[in-house]
Amino acid sequence: MRPLPLMLLSCLLLGCASQPADEVSQPASAAKPAIQAVQTAAKNMHNQRQLSGTLMTPPAGSRVELAVLLIDAQGYPRKLLGSGALTGTGQALPFTVAFARPAATSDLQLQLRARVTLSGQLVQRLPGKLIPPAQHDDLGNLQLIPAP
Repeated sequence: MRPLPLMLLSCLLLGCASQPADEVSQPASAAKPAIQAVQTAAKNMHNQRQLSGTLMTPPAGSRVELAVLLIDAQGYPRKLLGSGALTGTGQALPFTVAFARPAATSDLQLQLRARVTLSGQLVQRLPGKLIPPAQHDDLGNLQLIPAP
């Protein structure tokens, strides 16, 4: 019985005495690789559409969530087609959201929505932006408004 605890103790001491592995360097900006990955995925899928643009000045460290929805005539969301999340930088934030091309329906419209949270609290939002039926849309600069 006594040799087992001694062996475990010696293994523990050997593990603590070894040199730590080299630290892996973090990329300077995690948002840019995520944007590029979304763009690459959207180009590879022929039945995909993508929306791109710039959100004006979400606070630094905030979480920005984007969603492309199918909206009915009363303004209620019927289906989520695509979404994405970014981290605010305190400056203009470029985005690209890829989504599945919906079946043609006369009573439903595409809409882009965004919300910005900081420390778990909603601080800004993007009012629903209707999207015209086109292959690729650059929405330009979109202004966020304070949340109520």
